Amino acid sequence: MCRGRVIRFQYGRSPPRRRTGHAPGACPHVTIWESDPVPASAEPLYGADDLTHLEGLEAVRKRPGMYIGSTDSRGINHLFTEVVDNSTDEGVAGHATRVVVTLHADSSVQVDDDGRGIPTGLHAKSGISGVELVLTRLHAGGKFGGSGYKTSGGLHGVGASAVNALSHRFDVTVKRDRAVHEMSFAHGVPGTFDGPGPKARFTPASGLTVARKMKRGESTGTSIRYWYDSRYFESGAALDVEAVRAKLRHTAFLVPGVTYVLRTATEGAIEEETFHYPNGLADMVDFLAPSSEKAVSGIISITGDGTYKENAADENGVMKSNVERRAEVEISMRWGTGYERTVESFTNTIRNVHGGTHRKGFDRAALKALQEAISKSRGLLKPKEDPPTLDDVLEGMTAVIHVRIPEPQFTSQTKDELSTAGITKVIGGIVERQLKAWTEDRRTKSEAKTVLQKIVDAGRVRIAQKQQKDAARRKTALEGAAMPPKLVDCRATGVARSELFLVEGDSALGSARMARVSEYQALLPLRGKILNVQKASLGDTLKNAEIASIVQVLGAGTGRTFDMSTMRYGRVILMADADVDGSHIRTLLITLFAKYMRPVIEHGRLYAAMPPLHKVTTKGRNPETRFTFNQREMENTVAEFEKAGKSVAPVSRFKGLGEMNAEELWDTTMNPASRSVRRITLDDAEAAEGALELLMGEKVEPRRRWLVSSSERVDRAAIDI
Repeated sequence: MCRGRVIRFQYGRSPPRRRTGHAPGACPHVTIWESDPVPASAEPLYGADDLTHLEGLEAVRKRPGMYIGSTDSRGINHLFTEVVDNSTDEGVAGHATRVVVTLHADSSVQVDDDGRGIPTGLHAKSGISGVELVLTRLHAGGKFGGSGYKTSGGLHGVGASAVNALSHRFDVTVKRDRAVHEMSFAHGVPGTFDGPGPKARFTPASGLTVARKMKRGESTGTSIRYWYDSRYFESGAALDVEAVRAKLRHTAFLVPGVTYVLRTATEGAIEEETFHYPNGLADMVDFLAPSSEKAVSGIISITGDGTYKENAADENGVMKSNVERRAEVEISMRWGTGYERTVESFTNTIRNVHGGTHRKGFDRAALKALQEAISKSRGLLKPKEDPPTLDDVLEGMTAVIHVRIPEPQFTSQTKDELSTAGITKVIGGIVERQLKAWTEDRRTKSEAKTVLQKIVDAGRVRIAQKQQKDAARRKTALEGAAMPPKLVDCRATGVARSELFLVEGDSALGSARMARVSEYQALLPLRGKILNVQKASLGDTLKNAEIASIVQVLGAGTGRTFDMSTMRYGRVILMADADVDGSHIRTLLITLFAKYMRPVIEHGRLYAAMPPLHKVTTKGRNPETRFTFNQREMENTVAEFEKAGKSVAPVSRFKGLGEMNAEELWDTTMNPASRSVRRITLDDAEAAEGALELLMGEKVEPRRRWLVSSSERVDRAAIDI
C-alpha cells in the first residue's frame, strides 16, 4: 500500500501545474502536483507592509476631490465657501453682524467676522487648543449636536481643516477672552513663519500664541487668511471672483441681519462692495426675477415650522430611532409674465444646486394646492380638459426655498443636494396650507385668479405644442402638404436668403405672386386683421386661424419653446397697405411677434415693408416716375417737377397694394436692391412692453389719457384723409 505526498503551495506564486509523469519509485496511483518556479522578475508578495494608513490631513491632500468636490476652479471656490460658511453660522446664531471678505493681490483670501471667535482654551481629550483642533483634525468642531450651534451649514467638520490641508500657508487670528490669539499652518502643520507670505521660512511648532491684549471696545471675532496650493488643482484653475460675489450676495439675502463686504485688491487700489438686504428672501426674489417681465402676482411669503423624526446617532455614536427634529421653513415666491422658471433651494444658508427633499416637498405641495384651487374655480378648466402639470405651475415662477434644520444630511460633502427625508412632509404641509389660504383670501383672491389663469393657459399651450410636435414627426415642415394651402412657398431650402412676406389680403397676393422671385421669396396672405394678442387669452390666440398659419409656416414654435434654429425663413417682412388700416395690421402683427415670438425681433429678422402711397409721373417723350410715401412728399415732388419745367400727369394714389401692377410692386416693395423696409427692433424691452400694454392692452382709460395728452403732437397737415 502506498502513501500519498502532500505538496504545499505558497500564496502569491504562480498556480500549480499538473505533471503527467511519475517520479522514479513513486506510487503509480499518485498524481504529483507542483508549483512552477517563480521567475526573478515576478511581482513581490502582497503583505501587511503594502497597506497604507493616511493619517490626519494627509487624506485630504491625497484625495482632495473627496472633500471639496473637484480639483478644478469649482474646488478652489469651494475652499472659500467652507471658510465663509463658518462666519455665516455665527451670524445665523446671532453672534455676528458683519463678514468682510478680502481678495488680496497675492491670490490669498481673507475672511473676517465679528462673531464669538473660535474657542481658544485647551481641549481636554486632545490636549490641544480649540483653534488647532478644528483646523487640523477632520470631523472636529462645534456642529455635532453640542450647544455651539442650533443649526449650521457645516456638519462633517472637515471644511476649514480641508482648506488648511490644501494651503501653502494658513493664518488664523482669534479675538476673544480679552486677548488676540494667533496661529499659522503650512499644509495643515502648525508652526511659525519668519516673514509675510507663503514663501517665508516655516518652522513647525505647536501651540496658540497670544499676540496682545484686546483694546477697549474692540469686538471679538475670527480672521482667517489662506494661500491655496495650486499643485493640488488642475492647470489653469483659479478663484472665480464672480462666484465669490454671487455667494456673498445670496448669503446676504438669506441672513438679513448680517452685512457682507467684498474687498478686491487691484493695482494698488481696493474696490469695495457691500451686500445687505433687510427684507431677506423677498429682496432675493426681486433680484432673481427677470427684469424684462412684468409681475403677475405680488411676492408671496410662506413661513412656518414643524417636526419630523429620523434615525440618528447619539453622543456615543449609538444609533437611535425616531429622534425628533424641528425644521424652520421660509419661502418667497412670485409669478411673472414670462416663461422661465427660477427656483433656488438652500439649507442652513448653503445653496443646494440640485435641490433635494425640500424642493420635492415644495413641488408636490404647490402642484396639489393649485390644482385643487383651479378645479374649484368656475370657468377656468373646460370639461374634459386635463389638469395642469408641475411644469405649468412653475412657468414664470421665481421662488427661493430656505430650510433650517439641525444636522442636515446631504448626498456629498459639497452639499449640492439635501437628502434629509423627513423635511419633505414638513415643507409640503406648510406650503399646501398657506397656498390654499392665499387662493381663498379675499385680499388676494383676484391676484390668485390671475395666477391660476396663467397656469391653465400654460397647460393649454403645452398641449397645443405637443400636438404640433406630433404632427411635425409625421410630416416635416418643409413638405408642402404640411403647410397651409394658401402659402406660396419658395424653392430655397436654406434660410440665408429666404424671405416670408405676410401680405395683407388676397388682392395684393396676385400682384406679389407675379412680382416675387420664387427662388427665395415666399408669400402668406392674411385675411383681415388678426387678433389683438395683448388683450386675448392664450386659448383664444391659438384658436385664431391666421395666427395658427403664421406659427405653422415659421415652424419655430411659440413662447418659451420658440427655437430660432428651426425657423424656416431668414427674414419676415410685414407687407400691408400704406393707410390707417395697414398700419393697424402691422401693429397687430408686431404685437404677436413681441409677445409670442420675441427672438425674431431680438435677432433683427422682422421687417415692415414701406409701399408708396402716390405715383408721380411727368408727361412728354421721356417721362420720369417717382413714388412718394405721404402727402407732403408728393406735393414737394410735384413742385420740384414743375419748377424744372416738366408737366406732371394726374397723380395716382394707391388705395392698396392690389392696385399696383407686378412691376411697380417689385420696384418699390420687394426688390432688395431698391425697396425700403424698416427693421423692427427691441432696444429697451421694458419700455417696449410698457408701450404695447398702453397701446394694445385691455385698459382703456390709460390709452385715452395718452391720446388726449399727445394730441398736440399730431401734424394735422400730414394726416391722409
